[in-house]
Amino acid sequence: DDHLHAPGERVGSYVIDQEIARGGMGVVYRAWDTRLERWVALKALSPALPAHADARERLRREARAAGRLSHESVATVYALEEVGDELFIASEFVAGETLRARLARGRLPLGDSLAIGIAVARGLAAAHDLGIVHRDLKPENVLLTGDGRVKVVDFGIATMDGPGRGLTRTGV
Repeated sequence: DDHLHAPGERVGSYVIDQEIARGGMGVVYRAWDTRLERWVALKALSPALPAHADARERLRREARAAGRLSHESVATVYALEEVGDELFIASEFVAGETLRARLARGRLPLGDSLAIGIAVARGLAAAHDLGIVHRDLKPENVLLTGDGRVKVVDFGIATMDGPGRGLTRTGV
């Protein structure tokens, strides 16, 4: 892939540290934000996504909406960055393991399951209050931190409620 970035590579004001996830929407790196001197999750969006000007504009709107979302159970979106012809979403870096990885180790105790479910539901409710729908909620997008916090990630490609307002379409 010509859109992959190597450790140490500079992308705008970010320095790539390591790849941390990969999916249909792009590749996520842990990167150092040289402006604010903090770690971020930097998602390099798949080149196929923002191919058209209208798709780029919808993505900008959706990133702005996701950036307004502030909740303890949601990883904060910091910025939509355009570097050359590539688009990146910079968000809060959350150290922890995915719910998928945790479930692979065995069944969760009932209390833990309830706590995780409640935290996720509260984060999604806060998003829905702003008209933001996640559209890709799955165990890979729920992170569990070492100190017991739950964070829903990957809100950067969410969709806004309403006909024709989202980047993604039902069934696609």
